[in-house]
Amino acid sequence: MKTIHHPANKRGGAHHGWLKSKHTFSFADYYDPERVGFGALKVINDDHTEGGHGVSSHSHKDMEIVSIPLAGALVHKDDMGNKCTIHSGEIQVMSAGTGVTHSEMNASAEAPVKLLQIWVEPNQKDVTPRYQQASLVELLNRNQFNQVLSPNADDAGVWIYQNAWFSVGEFDAGATQTYTLNDTDNGVYVFVISGSVVIDGTVLQPRDGLGVTETDTFAMDVITNAQVLVMEVPVG
Repeated sequence: MKTIHHPANKRGGAHHGWLKSKHTFSFADYYDPERVGFGALKVINDDHTEGGHGVSSHSHKDMEIVSIPLAGALVHKDDMGNKCTIHSGEIQVMSAGTGVTHSEMNASAEAPVKLLQIWVEPNQKDVTPRYQQASLVELLNRNQFNQVLSPNADDAGVWIYQNAWFSVGEFDAGATQTYTLNDTDNGVYVFVISGSVVIDGTVLQPRDGLGVTETDTFAMDVITNAQVLVMEVPVG
């Protein structure tokens, strides 16, 4: 098993006043040749948007865009005719395909919204754009890795055009859990949302990331109560 540790305090970032963003991988004006994605996983942006603000209409093409609000709510509008509010405890995905234009605004005039926005390179280009939104709460069992995204439209949660699986778990201190890859040719990127865990001797604190390759399984020991996002993606 090989691992690569990305500490939270080594991330890039941007500060636009109303928007504060931390970038796990190279994005926009932040470029680090050692952090240009993890296989098909291209972006993990950790965003804080002040009340009454948001991102106006902009376009994407040929990218799977996954949004997970961690606090607050976001109003989404797009040129497919969708107008939706995404709350903490939900997950949203857009397959940009041939092209989609959308905006994202904080649903509150006062409270900030905290959001993970994740981009995955698709395995099919020029697909018809699509939108999907699902509740995570009903999928979560404590002290387990709970699948919330997959390549399969019939699975619970959401799906994307890629041989990828995302899982979320909320774990108690002292718990131990093992993750088994769905495809042994894939790698796994572990992102600690809160708390602390240890994998293969590496201690991970809030917002740390760990890339794991060349294994079909790994164990995670929980140091303090933790919320963890696991992203399994092609790395070849």
